[in-house]
Amino acid sequence: MSDDRTDIASAASISAPKTHPTLEETPSPEAIPEEGATPERVLPEDELLKGLLERFESARWTTSHGQDVVVLDRGDLLEFAQAAKEAGFEMLADVTAVDWFRKRRTRFELSVNLVSLRHRRRLRILVPVPGDDPTVPSLVPVWPGANFPEREVYDMFGIVFEGHPDMTRILMPEDWEGHPLRKDYPVGSVPVQFKESHKVV
Repeated sequence: MSDDRTDIASAASISAPKTHPTLEETPSPEAIPEEGATPERVLPEDELLKGLLERFESARWTTSHGQDVVVLDRGDLLEFAQAAKEAGFEMLADVTAVDWFRKRRTRFELSVNLVSLRHRRRLRILVPVPGDDPTVPSLVPVWPGANFPEREVYDMFGIVFEGHPDMTRILMPEDWEGHPLRKDYPVGSVPVQFKESHKVV
């Protein structure tokens, strides 16, 4: 009769990876295959989003977990944001970013999350941002509440928001070097000194 614990351990050793890939083991950008062609432009059926998206040629619509998502060129971001606000997305819920280091050719992706109280729905805007020119227009002229979230993205990812009234760090000290949420940022450590423990006699 076989030992169930042995069987479970054997199965775990087969299915589990032997090692976790390190940053050096991930493929270089040159080894990543070219991204596919621009997907066919599909407009949503509801009139609210259809009327909003058809004004912007770069806008691509999809859904994620039941939420409407628009992928947009950064050059259209400010004008699209103003149009979205006029269409009823009056609240900016969040501005954040993702670093796709060595995963995608366009390194960063800005994520802007909007809420419409009038229409009781959400809209997420995704904007690809190249690593060699990490700049996007600031949304503060449209939603003043974007001020602090944009500063956090700048502080953590190094994405610069052009037209921001105070593009300075908000979490890290002003003289801090680098941007801690970038995937190639070293982990580092903080030296800790403990008091000498009492010896047991």
